[in-house]
Amino acid sequence: MKAWQKQGLGLENIKLVEIETPKPGAKQILMKVKAVSLNFRDKAIVDGVYIPDLMNNKTFVPVSDASGEVISVGSEVTKFKVGDRVTSHMFTKWIQGKPSPDDSLYSIGGPNDGGLAEYMLLDEDTAVSTPNNLTDEEASTLPIAALTVWFSLVEYGNIKAGETVLVLGTGGVSVYAVQIASALGAKVIVTSSSDEKLAQVKSLGADEVINYGKTPDWEKEVLKLTNGNGADHILEVVGGESINRSIEAVAMQGNIYVIGFLGGMMAEVNLFALLAKQVKIHGINVGHKKAFDDMQRAFNQLNIKPVIDTVYPFEQAIEAYKHLQRGAFGKIVIRVSE
Repeated sequence: MKAWQKQGLGLENIKLVEIETPKPGAKQILMKVKAVSLNFRDKAIVDGVYIPDLMNNKTFVPVSDASGEVISVGSEVTKFKVGDRVTSHMFTKWIQGKPSPDDSLYSIGGPNDGGLAEYMLLDEDTAVSTPNNLTDEEASTLPIAALTVWFSLVEYGNIKAGETVLVLGTGGVSVYAVQIASALGAKVIVTSSSDEKLAQVKSLGADEVINYGKTPDWEKEVLKLTNGNGADHILEVVGGESINRSIEAVAMQGNIYVIGFLGGMMAEVNLFALLAKQVKIHGINVGHKKAFDDMQRAFNQLNIKPVIDTVYPFEQAIEAYKHLQRGAFGKIVIRVSE
């Protein structure tokens, strides 16, 4: 089969190769990949900054998020049959409850083979049925971006209608945050440096927007927009010094979900402000399989349609990565097959 393979660091070392089509083990299914979507994780792996001790010296098929059709099943598989539409889940051992310290060892798209290939193996216990109302391209955007938001707001945050959610940026996770929070009845505030993108998030359900290019002290603006109360939930995708701005913008006993590190992995935190507000800071690393199943069912009810910026053909995977690095509104998808 044709596959893109990470053979070193940097995009120049993502190579299109011919490798043997895998065969499913007893509890595995073989999926014909129809589409994959890219995440910041994929870029970080290429850059050599995502769990470097585990990823940097490994050769594997990248990209964890994939959707397609079952074409073969192992001898002990009972949950899926040939012809079923399925979507991947990155953590193949995290079914529910607390994560394990070694979950990353078993994740797909690094260090184990992912979906940027014509065929992909999935474990029966962690494959997810694709919602009937989504195309494969749309479903491929769910496993990291949507589940990360769902796990933050629903599993950890126990979000309630009427609460305020602050969303930083307009990338794949952030756009899903606007859609999910709005669908669950929250008031949504979004920051961006682009008036065009802010207009787009307004159309997706955002109530208030802040252009941080024009209003650099966005955290103070959040307090103004919430009558001094702050946001109950903050999706923190920037990291670095942004964490202290989020602490200033959050409500008393509010939740900050640390999802990304676009602005840096290290931060000096104002501990007094943290203590004074009794803030709950959650480190978020996607979520477990049970939450994915719950989210899939909810998406059918909430009528959330994924926002896709651009769909690239399989042969242009490198261009898709470059687009991800430039930034996108919503998700970057690669169509692997029809």
